[in-house]
Amino acid sequence: MKVIDTVIPDVKIIEPAVFGDERGFFMETWNQRVFDEKVAKRVFVQDNQSISYKGVLRGLHYQIRPYEQGKLVRVISGGVFDVAVDIRPNSPTYGRHVAVELTADNKRMLWIPEGFAHGFLTLEDDTVFAYKTTGYYDKSSERALHWKSSLLNISWPEMKNLIVNEKDASAPQFEY
Repeated sequence: MKVIDTVIPDVKIIEPAVFGDERGFFMETWNQRVFDEKVAKRVFVQDNQSISYKGVLRGLHYQIRPYEQGKLVRVISGGVFDVAVDIRPNSPTYGRHVAVELTADNKRMLWIPEGFAHGFLTLEDDTVFAYKTTGYYDKSSERALHWKSSLLNISWPEMKNLIVNEKDASAPQFEY
């Protein structure tokens, strides 16, 4: 497993070792010991998966204390433009973001610690997105920021026929 630093030190890109031959490939998608040593000591309590059409934008979602969630995200089929926004008020990178393309082909994963808003835009039809969380889903603590908040300055890929649900379309703007 290769761990790549990003512009926000706590957010990491993870490239698993992939072993391929004439039969296909094998890769280890999760190893607690390696994650503890190379990324962060966390316990994951829930696995989630979604499937989306091309042009679906989900996010920017997060949960407030005491139900914050760290996420380890990856794409099983298709591809996404994935974004993590630091919303930790006392962080030196507060309001900054990391954006990474995650695809079935590049097999990259992204570690997004607690205290970040997260969203993604699907780049292909039938994109299967999977993630582990460090906290359970809690409806009363879920929040969202508007994906196009001008202060965040996220350069989302151009997409015709963007599909955004009402909750995300009406989410509040990010403010300092």
